[in-house]
Amino acid sequence: MSPTILQILLLGLIQGAAELLPVSSSAHVIVAEKLMKLDPSSPEMTFLLVMLHTGTMFAVIAYFWSAWKKSFFSSKEQFTAALVKVAGATVCTGIVAGALIVLIEKVVLGGQKAEVEQIFKSLPLIAGALFAAGMLILWAAFKTRDDATQDVTLRSAIWIGLVQGLALPFRGFSRSGSTISTGMLAGVGRRRVEVFSFALAVVLTPPVIFRELHRLLKSNAVADVPVHFGHLIQPGLVGMVGSFVAGLLALRWLSGWLENGRWHYFGYYCVGAAGVIFVLSLNNF
Repeated sequence: MSPTILQILLLGLIQGAAELLPVSSSAHVIVAEKLMKLDPSSPEMTFLLVMLHTGTMFAVIAYFWSAWKKSFFSSKEQFTAALVKVAGATVCTGIVAGALIVLIEKVVLGGQKAEVEQIFKSLPLIAGALFAAGMLILWAAFKTRDDATQDVTLRSAIWIGLVQGLALPFRGFSRSGSTISTGMLAGVGRRRVEVFSFALAVVLTPPVIFRELHRLLKSNAVADVPVHFGHLIQPGLVGMVGSFVAGLLALRWLSGWLENGRWHYFGYYCVGAAGVIFVLSLNNF
């Protein structure tokens, strides 16, 4: 069943808010799709996910652009230092995420690549990952100083990148929640790690978008089904606008709570949501 315009707009709002808040978009979008009786593996939903990711990426760029100009682009030396840290973190992310996927394919699935995505979409696993993210957020909130002002170093960037690698395969392990919390535990100032975390998000989003498009084209080629992007563009644009607006509002909310000492509330939410999702999984939801 193809999604209606209202369903697409609702998914856009959910994706835009949950993608950028430290509460895991995957958990929320997957539950929302199940409630709406939508098939997340269909070509329409795969393409829609690409459009929603694009909307949130533009929201991040619009919100942080002025901060990035001051932090990364004010001088050649500053740009070079920032580039090294972003590149180092991203390489570490790729190593961890790639190693986890290969390990699961070889050890758990015995070389069956097709089932990796299904494992990570398992509701009990999502609940566990969401719970872990919530506990990490709470640890960072209660174990770090509110007045920390240290900048991101190469060492802290590497730690952030390593933890971010867990967020890519494990749906429910919030990328923003885990990376910001890791930076806080490394002594980085809250605003500084927030700016760095979302710079990493912009670097990661294009590969994710191209990967989803590749999967869409490949699956349709195997099934010998032509892909008609024309009729998907208009509803996709509706979802993209929704995710963009929701993303901007979510970033304002996140910044306010992070910088005003309310970071722990996101942790409580993740732990509570993990419990709800686990109960739903027991009832064959």
